[in-house]
Amino acid sequence: MSHPENLDDLLRDWSYEPQTLGVRIVAGSDGRDVLQMRIDMGVLQLEMEGRPDGTRPNGFDSYYDYLVSESIRFGDEFVIDDDQANEVDREFVQYYHRRICWLRLQDYERAIRDADHTLALMDFCKKYSDDDQWTLSHEQYRPFVLFHRTQAAALALLDEGGPEESIKAINSGLERLRDVFEEYEAEDHFDDDELVSRLLDLRETLRKEYEVGKTLDEQLADAVAKEQYELAARLRDELARREV
Repeated sequence: MSHPENLDDLLRDWSYEPQTLGVRIVAGSDGRDVLQMRIDMGVLQLEMEGRPDGTRPNGFDSYYDYLVSESIRFGDEFVIDDDQANEVDREFVQYYHRRICWLRLQDYERAIRDADHTLALMDFCKKYSDDDQWTLSHEQYRPFVLFHRTQAAALALLDEGGPEESIKAINSGLERLRDVFEEYEAEDHFDDDELVSRLLDLRETLRKEYEVGKTLDEQLADAVAKEQYELAARLRDELARREV
């Protein structure tokens, strides 16, 4: 029995809604689960494991893994060339699409995994590219990726560690975001940044909904800022005790 080569039935049965990210998990032809994302004039299909397009670049799990092997092979002489930069661009886009699918499906652990892949690839490009403009074209999205990662980590920890651990994850993410702003001498814009504001809103929502006060880390920071050193010492001892 022949299969139609067009997508008429699929697109008709799954309408595109501009205000909603349409994502679903379906069975592939061999029974494996795949992700599908509805877009304006079609559907993107992504693998759930490995690289989203299902390929193994030069036999590696991802193009990033291949580039790492090349950097080890060539050492200090290694520099990302134009063809490699094009492949990096493709991988950034693929992992972005899958990351937002995981967030939509509330699969936060997988969203964290894909965000970490993107951040590692960004770090690699910053280290091994001699094209500053190309590097910045990706670095401009680092706060957005960190926002997604922080959001996913906080929501994943709600079930695993509770609201206090979620708040700690948000605080950790905010510090990583602040580091990016400071690196690019934009710290004056940190407090007014939309992504920062959204994380602060999430933190306060968790505090109110779960009636959580300040974490020990936050209390310690306040004590140090107010030069309450005896209190700070007690809080450090308590933190150390909890980490044992």
